[in-house]
This record gives sequence, structure tokens and C-alpha cells, in this order.
Amino acid sequence: MAVRPVFIPTSTGQVLSITKDVDFPWSPGMSKSQKQKSIRALHSAASGLGLYSLLEISSKSEDIIGVQLSAFNLRIKTKKLGKEFSVESAFQASKVFENGGPFVDILDKTSIEAKKDIRLKESGGLVSFNFYNTIWPLIPRTAFYDWLYLSALNQNKDLAMNLLNYDGFTDIEFNPAKSINCQARTAALFVSLVKRNMLEKVLSSQSEFLAVLASHYGVENYTVQNVLI
Repeated sequence: MAVRPVFIPTSTGQVLSITKDVDFPWSPGMSKSQKQKSIRALHSAASGLGLYSLLEISSKSEDIIGVQLSAFNLRIKTKKLGKEFSVESAFQASKVFENGGPFVDILDKTSIEAKKDIRLKESGGLVSFNFYNTIWPLIPRTAFYDWLYLSALNQNKDLAMNLLNYDGFTDIEFNPAKSINCQARTAALFVSLVKRNMLEKVLSSQSEFLAVLASHYGVENYTVQNVLI
């Protein structure tokens, strides 16, 4: 047995997505077919909890929309230079460590190459993110990833709007005991923001993003937290 979260968008309240942990029989193995067995088992178990219309967002998804929305495949383009890369490559290239970074050449690598770049493991502890000279602190923990993925969704509206057809989202590769950021969680956040007509506002600037989502993240004073980091 295993436990994985289902992320569900909300239409009211300060929290823009909720998480429901689901127990299900895990199919061991790294193959795509085994991962897809686990996805089907997760969704089946979730239906027993009243969670029916779910989309798996990962490269292992059996739904092409879920595959296209994977951070490994979803692309983002810079406004000034028109440079394009995957969300995954952008995220890894923005990491700033105690002894190096950001390693901007990672932007030119594939998602798999970006995630496996040895410098990400040999440069000390993570201290912040730097994306095109905009510094993002580590607190709130998922803020930078959320902003990056939401920005990519906003640039790929035709694809992203398919998310509104689902009640919740999963990512079979995401283990909350080992990872922090999750594309399925951010997808739920996207749906909530769209339904509340808040997406354009939160993406208008970094300060607006952090201020509007402060209640969602449970953080009120970013100035104090930035000093502590």
C-alpha cells in the first residue's frame, strides 16, 4: 500500500486548494506500465472517497493532456528575449546554492539533463532562486515553483484551460515525504485562480503574487521572513 495526495481546487475561502491523502495498492517497479497501474489504483481508491474526475499530471499519465502539462514538457517563453525552455529546466537553472548558482546554462538542457546536472548536488545548501535577476526566497516553500508553473500555464492557455474540466489532480511521481513542489498542486491552484478571476492579478508582479497568495500560503509578513533566510 502507498499514500499519495489528490489536490482539489476551491471556489471560496482563503486556501485555494486542499489536499486529500489516498491509500491505494502500489505496483512496484520503475516502468511506465507499472506507474500507470499505480495511477489507475490511486484514482480508483479516490473515487471511493467521492473524488471522481481526476487528471494525472506527469510524463506517466495515460491522458495526453496530463503528459503535455508535465513540467518536463510544458514550455515557458521569456517576454524580452523570446527564449523558450521547459518549466523543469527553468526551475533547476534558477537554483542558488551556498557555493554556486544559478547555473543558467541549464536552460539549454533537456528536462532530464537539467534535473540530473551534478552541480545541483555538489554546490551546498539551497539558499534562494534567481530567475532572470528576480530573487525568490525559499519561504513560502512552493512560491517560486508555483509562479513559474502558473506563468507557463498562462502562456499555454488553450492547453491549460482543459484543467477546468477536472475536479482534482494527481502526480504519481510526487512523494510528499521526499519532495516539496508538485505540478498537480499548482494545477489545482490555477483552476481556483481562474474561477475566481484572480490569475492575471497574481501574475502581474512578484509582489502582487506574494501579497495576494499570503493567506493561501499561511504567511503574513514576507519582510520578516526574508531577513531570516
